[in-house]
Amino acid sequence: MTNVQTNLEVRQPVSATGPTYETVLSVHHWTESLFSFRISRPAGFRFRSGEFIMLGLEGEKKPLMRAYSIASPSWDDQLEFFSIKVQDGPLTSRLQKIQPGDTVLLGRKPVGTLVLDALTPGENLYLLSTGTGFAPFASVIRDPETYEKFNRVIVTHTCREVAELAYSKDIVDHTINHEFLGELVEGKLSYFESATREPYFRHGRITTLIENGQLFETVGLPAFDPARDRVMICGSTAMLNDTKALCEKFGLTEGSNAKPAEYVYEKAFVG
Repeated sequence: MTNVQTNLEVRQPVSATGPTYETVLSVHHWTESLFSFRISRPAGFRFRSGEFIMLGLEGEKKPLMRAYSIASPSWDDQLEFFSIKVQDGPLTSRLQKIQPGDTVLLGRKPVGTLVLDALTPGENLYLLSTGTGFAPFASVIRDPETYEKFNRVIVTHTCREVAELAYSKDIVDHTINHEFLGELVEGKLSYFESATREPYFRHGRITTLIENGQLFETVGLPAFDPARDRVMICGSTAMLNDTKALCEKFGLTEGSNAKPAEYVYEKAFVG
């Protein structure tokens, strides 16, 4: 992925408790509807891989902010995000036009449920996503701790069109071939993608591919079992509801930061 470096000036926060000013370092437009970008990371900013943060731009009267999953892993010295473009969206209609050197606003408190801490120990970790819901898993699959805790990590990405899978393919390929992560993920990380609205070698919703067993057959594992499998889910509302129901059907229990269990989903994600 292209990474444009700039000489960053030290910026002061909007206020002691408000968002900080950060500099856009690179922007990549994957399709007419999807783009990713990287920004500077404030000194002392900490987060757990899989969490989200408020991100936005200055507005006429007040900052325009929305929740964005952090796509970069917790060890990265920059922050990466993956976004949809909504032409008439209050924020994304403007955000999609950012260029390296521009300024964005970053919240101070990362939160979320798609973190390893919210799951009990297990053998296999399934990361199920649709659309820009892949973003938190771009973080999780690049975190060494993920592979310390699980023997197998299966990340899935389902999109309407094949071109929309480009970002996840790039992230997985980069991870497998990374100078340090490559050795760690070898034999552990599996990528399972599908398209729903145009021909592709693997077609269908992730729920269908779970129910008909194609997911498990492809990765060489048996169906979900609460004794060994853990699941994270991020996607559209319909996908979340259907996939949660499937997890419950297989006997998995919903977890949280306060009470870890077998599966978690991102309640703040919409898209």
